[in-house]
Amino acid sequence: MNIDYLENPEQKTLFITGIGTEIGKTICSAVLTKYFRADYWKPVQSGDLDFSDSMKIKTWAGENTVCHPETYRFALAASPHQSAREERITIDLNTIHLPETENNLIIEGAGGLMVPLTDNEYIIDLIATLNIPAVLVVRNYLGCINHTLLSMMALQSKNIRLRYIILNGSFPVDTESIICKNIPPGTEIIRIPDLKEVTGENIEIITKTLKIYDR
Repeated sequence: MNIDYLENPEQKTLFITGIGTEIGKTICSAVLTKYFRADYWKPVQSGDLDFSDSMKIKTWAGENTVCHPETYRFALAASPHQSAREERITIDLNTIHLPETENNLIIEGAGGLMVPLTDNEYIIDLIATLNIPAVLVVRNYLGCINHTLLSMMALQSKNIRLRYIILNGSFPVDTESIICKNIPPGTEIIRIPDLKEVTGENIEIITKTLKIYDR
């Protein structure tokens, strides 16, 4: 089924995570931000401060997109706990609060679920603390089945609802089949095609044709 924002006026708050790094979370965040006409928030930015993920969202989803300021910004492109230590800062999950908005809100994490924020706390703990549903971005590579199933098990262990799973790009039939077979009941599937070039125009095209499927 194709779900349009106007047909679903209840406020949506979603946390975008992934089965690893460099799998297209920011691209998928741009698509969902535009599709749901949502605000965007990156709680922790490590590295790329000259072209942060919030800046990318503005470029790809539109300059009028509301991007809430990061709670933590670090210069070093590394796991947040390392980036924070370099600047003699300790990330405190209790200081990371949802921004106040009446709009839908797309939140993007850093890397995958087990990326450390401190020596003892991880992205998955932040999702649990914020108490919001997750969106899991999956991309095809050797090992993606294992990483996807482990990620879904990790979310389940923390009682985090997996609202959507995004199949980002093309997948072999056997790979997609085993992933979809293990998706929890109540989780819907979003397919986003490969992009040769990430531009606002291409994000707009994807948004206009986006479909969300029942499991």
